[in-house]
Amino acid sequence: MTHALIVIDMQNDFCPGGALAVAGGDEIVPEINARMAQAGAVILTQDWHPAGHSSFASQHAGRAPLEMIDMPYGPQVLWPDHCVQGTQGAAFHPDLDTDRADLIIRKGFRHEIDSYSAFFENDQTTPTGLEGYLRSRGLTQLDFVGLATDFCVAWSALDAAKLGFEVRVLNSLCRGIDLDGSMARAQDAMRAAGVTLE
Repeated sequence: MTHALIVIDMQNDFCPGGALAVAGGDEIVPEINARMAQAGAVILTQDWHPAGHSSFASQHAGRAPLEMIDMPYGPQVLWPDHCVQGTQGAAFHPDLDTDRADLIIRKGFRHEIDSYSAFFENDQTTPTGLEGYLRSRGLTQLDFVGLATDFCVAWSALDAAKLGFEVRVLNSLCRGIDLDGSMARAQDAMRAAGVTLE
């Protein structure tokens, strides 16, 4: 089979009650689990920040969460501390069927750079290794689900399209943050890149 389901960051900190909760983030877990049975492969991504990560607002004096700053690799949203390695917040949602995962990709573990995409860090050049894994297994059709639509899902889908994969984002199985119009911008960018939004 050439079809992979890529489940983006279904972690406690992105679900209601978490440090960076996405509204309704937990609602999509049962249907994501159901979709796993139809996929040739299941890949999970996991935000995995060291304590004191450079993208945390707490590391920048006088700055608040959701403010923008310029980092050496480009513009960066400052986030609340979230998905810190080894914490309950970084763990997958307890109802997610992690036993079905063929591969788990951890991202954002380098202190000095954030990582939204499943394929590259935010410098757009440092790879996660996912592309090579998919190609070695002949997986060319990618369905993206998870959190959050307008950040990690969109960046992953855009990179996948740029790399030549056939890409779908299943909107009913994603939830977004929508920071100052980020949802509309992300959807427009994905459509322009040839990503199918369903």
